Amino acid sequence: MTIPVILETELGSFTIAVDAQNAPITAANFLAYVDGGHLDDATAYRIVTLDNQPADKPIKIEVVQWGFGASDERPAPFPPIPHETTEVTGLRHKNMTVSMARFAPGSAGSEFFICIGDEPELDFGGHRNPDGLGFAAFGTVTEGEDTVRRIFARAEATEKVKNPVKFTSARRA
Repeated sequence: MTIPVILETELGSFTIAVDAQNAPITAANFLAYVDGGHLDDATAYRIVTLDNQPADKPIKIEVVQWGFGASDERPAPFPPIPHETTEVTGLRHKNMTVSMARFAPGSAGSEFFICIGDEPELDFGGHRNPDGLGFAAFGTVTEGEDTVRRIFARAEATEKVKNPVKFTSARRA
């Protein structure tokens, strides 16, 4: 079962099909943020391109990350969730896949990202993180890829952008 969610940004809107069947824990977490209105003032504060990653990162990725930034002073309204690997869900980090940002497994909660292009190194067994557990994919952008690409085009010289893209609304369709 997929659940459509429409996200409005200052650069346009896009729709995510949230995969509640294959990624139930991660999907429920994202929908709790949507239903509670917690993403209505989120920002795309990190835009990672091939050119703006540290030289010591051997595995390069391209993503747009949004949610509560690390510099936000407000606490996340919900605790972190258990890590749902792509090995368990069967989902993969393909172009326009939506996934959870995290540091350690079990630390994901309020930050999300969209893959720009296929990113197999973000799947279970990938080498982007030393633990090899990958990230928890839970949806796909089904409409508005042009909006996501407009956000991606706002990348700067570093991953953390000085002028984040503002989100104004996130609602179930």
